Amino acid sequence: MKCSRTIFLTLSSAALGTCAIQWAPCDPTKFNTTILPFQCGNLAVPLDYTDPANEQKLSLDLIKIPAASGPKLGSILFNLGGPGVPNLRDISLLAPTLLPLTGGQSDLIGLDPRGTGNTIPFNCTTNLADSYTMLTEKVFSNSSDVTLGRLWSRGSIDASLCLENANETGALISTAFVARDLISIVDALEEDGMLRYWGFSYGTTLGATVTAMFPERVDKVILDGVQNPHEYYHAIADFEEWTDSDKVFAGIFSTCIEAGPELCPLAARNKTAQELESDVWDLLDTVKHHPLPVGSVLLDYMALKGMITEALYTTELWPNLATTLDILLHGPESALTALATYLVAGGDETELESGMKTITAIAGIHCGDNLARVSTFKEFQRAVDKLYNISRIMGDVPVSRYAVCAQWKIKPKENYNGDFIVRTKKPLLIIGNTYDGHTPLRSAQNVSQGYEGSVVLEVNGYGHASINLPSKCTLETVSAYWVNGIMPEPGKVCQVDAPPYSGKSWADVFESAGVGSLQKRDVYGGWQMLRNGGRMWML
Repeated sequence: MKCSRTIFLTLSSAALGTCAIQWAPCDPTKFNTTILPFQCGNLAVPLDYTDPANEQKLSLDLIKIPAASGPKLGSILFNLGGPGVPNLRDISLLAPTLLPLTGGQSDLIGLDPRGTGNTIPFNCTTNLADSYTMLTEKVFSNSSDVTLGRLWSRGSIDASLCLENANETGALISTAFVARDLISIVDALEEDGMLRYWGFSYGTTLGATVTAMFPERVDKVILDGVQNPHEYYHAIADFEEWTDSDKVFAGIFSTCIEAGPELCPLAARNKTAQELESDVWDLLDTVKHHPLPVGSVLLDYMALKGMITEALYTTELWPNLATTLDILLHGPESALTALATYLVAGGDETELESGMKTITAIAGIHCGDNLARVSTFKEFQRAVDKLYNISRIMGDVPVSRYAVCAQWKIKPKENYNGDFIVRTKKPLLIIGNTYDGHTPLRSAQNVSQGYEGSVVLEVNGYGHASINLPSKCTLETVSAYWVNGIMPEPGKVCQVDAPPYSGKSWADVFESAGVGSLQKRDVYGGWQMLRNGGRMWML
């Protein structure tokens, strides 16, 4: 890598490096360094990989969680999902979980991808008012009979605003460029030059892209909670992504009945799972037309459905959701006051600003990556109707993003336009959950068909990606892969050791397996901070 005349476009508290990563202790005001000795660093990479004559550099913000034991193996890079989501803080919170899962012998490396955090953040607006409007217009398309048309028109406005205010940045934040950044990090680590990577959700699309672009650099790669990369790049909507969403929604009620009224209050209503689900659909229809005043909060279709769809990510949220639904359906009225406090908790200006940044970054990255466009509302409506037919619970949720992408105007410097029929140097491990409301098992199976020698590990439970399904079997399987390169037998299915409503977590799995030296409270506490911050892996 050429090191002269470096121009840094972003700065952080850690020392800047040009050809090597300069590590230093992380800022304790940003990361809880009392749990693990996190290190932060920077790496200068080409701003524009397509223009060798352009010597401008971009500084990537990185975090490292040092290996817990020896002998030390090669570093593992992570992407927890997105696109548009900064990763550094979330990786630090999940470090007590990720270290045991990887066997503890590797440094874990995370980065804030282009367009997020301080890494040339993508912002389509020039004032707070426009940002707030852009955020608040992102409503679910079935929330009224006029919403879909408004979203289509709003998508045109947003696409034009982004072209006007962020064209230069938007051209530099594609997934193809982030894939090249990953390889730059691998080179700068000065190990063996091979890629070790674990990607979740959108991180699987990034993983599929980097392995397709650099198949000869693959040592060990896990794609976990797999998006369909063909649709991500080429379809007007991610149709396959929502295939099993309704099954997961139904599972909230069927597993509630199985858990019993002591663990799930809805189970005390002497109703079947189907009847409980029907009651909730009726409630959604009621608040759509007549929003419910709950203290100082107006509980409408968006608010209620937002709580439900967030819970599709992880069964850890199901007990609180079931309690909330039971109060809304059956009272008592006195409980609504406490519920109102719960509904407004955490809605400060910082989280609002974070939401704005994420909304625009998702558009900048996903819409730029996606090559599909439609020119008329009628064409777009056909795609939306297909989404509605695929999933009742999720069909209307991502439509606002698709309305922007369908009319996107910024052209990235580089798009990945290849296929995903790949022979990597070493085979990939691909993980899919039996019931995943965001990335169905069939997507893992479809991607595996294109990667020679890859194996699909199925985790039999509800939730998004294996990280949300605590399982001793998964722990043993993935740690054996990272430490010894052992692939599971084709067709292997891991059972879950934290059933819905059980209150069990990865901390219990680690304790029963006798692995990891970290305190149980650190594992649990990291997850709680992640939940409380509203940072779930996004679409």
